[in-house]
Formats: sequence, C-alpha cells, structure tokens
Amino acid sequence: MADAAAARARLCDSGAEVSAHWLICETGGTEALVPETRRAWHAGAGAWQGRGDVNSRSIGVEIANPGDRPFTAQQMDALTELLRGIMSRWHIGPASVIAHSDLAPGRKIDPGPRFDWQRLAHEGLALWPADGPDMPLASSLDAIGYPACSATERLSAFRLRFRPWANGSETVADRRRAAGAALLYQENAQPCPPIST
Repeated sequence: MADAAAARARLCDSGAEVSAHWLICETGGTEALVPETRRAWHAGAGAWQGRGDVNSRSIGVEIANPGDRPFTAQQMDALTELLRGIMSRWHIGPASVIAHSDLAPGRKIDPGPRFDWQRLAHEGLALWPADGPDMPLASSLDAIGYPACSATERLSAFRLRFRPWANGSETVADRRRAAGAALLYQENAQPCPPIST
C-alpha cells in the first residue's frame, strides 16, 4: 500500500479478506485493528516450524511502507514498544518474532530487505545469528522453521531476513549464516505463537 491510510482501508475492508491486529503508521502512530485475542488474516497460507494455519496462532503487525524505502525511526521505535508489550502479554520469546516472508516464501516479501532485524535483535525482540560452520543449507532452513517449497523460494526468504541484498546462487555465506541461525533458533525454541511483521 502507498501509505497508512490505504493500508488501513484495505485491512478494514471485509471484502479484501486480509486483516492484522496492529498497524504502525509512517509517523510511528500505532493502531489496534483486531483484538489480540481474536484471529486476524495477515498470514494467509503459510507455515512456520512445521505448523500451518499461522493466522490462528499469531499476532500480526503491519507497518506502513510501500517497500521502496527504509522504515522510519519513529516506526521502529513504535514497533519496539509494541513488541515488548505483546511479548510480555503472551510470553513470547524472540525466536517467535518472524517476517511474513519467513512463513510464506515465494508469496510474501514483507517486511523486505530494508527492515532492521538487527536492531530488534539488539533490543532482545528477535534473533540475529553469528555465522556458523558451512553446513547444507536445506537442513539449516528446516531447523530454523522455513516451510517446504522450492529451494529458490526458501533461499530468497532466508536472505530477506538474514542476508538482505544478497542475490544469485547459494553461497558459502548463505550456508554459514543459516547454520548459525539454526543453532540460535534451536537454543531459543519455545512452543508459542509467532508474531509476524
């Protein structure tokens, strides 16, 4: 969507069959659209860590951004505050804060390569790995939680999150970052609903 007003209109249009619990506007304003205790339709078809129907067990946060520019400092500040509250209310750890692109490779690309996952990890609100050993990529992506789909789609989704701006064929850098992420996710595993952005 071009801006928060357009996003809000779409998220509140019953004919669009899409919704989210929260919307963060360009200026950092935060709007509750669906109560957290109710199901929203932000994830659509997708899976995470072997479980489908992500809508029924997640809290969706949409951040107004057309995808061609960085997220504003005000948006990241608002998201940090919002995540702290959600994670506290629902006892959610940083391993459960995921991207829409994580749960639906090939279908969703948000929040995209301009999103500051490292900041969230620094704040204890998401995970950001150090590189690990050169291991097979597919097994690492399975261990992280990426759903089954084409190898190209999974690599693209992984890169959007952990190696933004990387492109081309699979590299040693992809495999090492994925191995580090797999270890980090295994160390931080918890059976709880994800928050997807």
